[in-house]
Amino acid sequence: MKRLLLMMAAMIAMGTAQAQHKSLDSIYNPAADARADLKAALQKASVEKKHVLLQIGGNWCIWCRRLYKFVEDHPKLTEEQNKNFVVYHLNYSKENKNLDILKELGYPQRFGFPVLVILDAKGNRLHTQNTGLLESADSYDEKKILEMIRQWGPAAFDPVLYAN
Repeated sequence: MKRLLLMMAAMIAMGTAQAQHKSLDSIYNPAADARADLKAALQKASVEKKHVLLQIGGNWCIWCRRLYKFVEDHPKLTEEQNKNFVVYHLNYSKENKNLDILKELGYPQRFGFPVLVILDAKGNRLHTQNTGLLESADSYDEKKILEMIRQWGPAAFDPVLYAN
């Protein structure tokens, strides 16, 4: 009986964890109020002493979907990303290109999609990352992504303030 209850609890927990992950068809929300979402991400980053990682792209973009899945499939990347950043997927699509925000960010779309933009908790752009430089063959490179996350996380800027 105990074994059955433990198995049922584990199945429920797995279902809850899976529900927290976005479907690859809905990583980006074209109907989102990106300005309001970005403001909320910045507020959360400020409270949690993190930076904001914007992944800019669209559900139509195979490399955007690959990057999302790659990070999700590599626990060390997910852990480091979540430790250092509040992540927001900023939509760029026919329905909503968010051009006003992209203009403020220095036109990061010039690097193609996905493109990553790192902001401090005050909204200052710290870095724009061409994700082509994080690729290896027909996928991404775990070491390159991990290095980028660590180089642009808040501890790299102020290790005393952001010490865990």
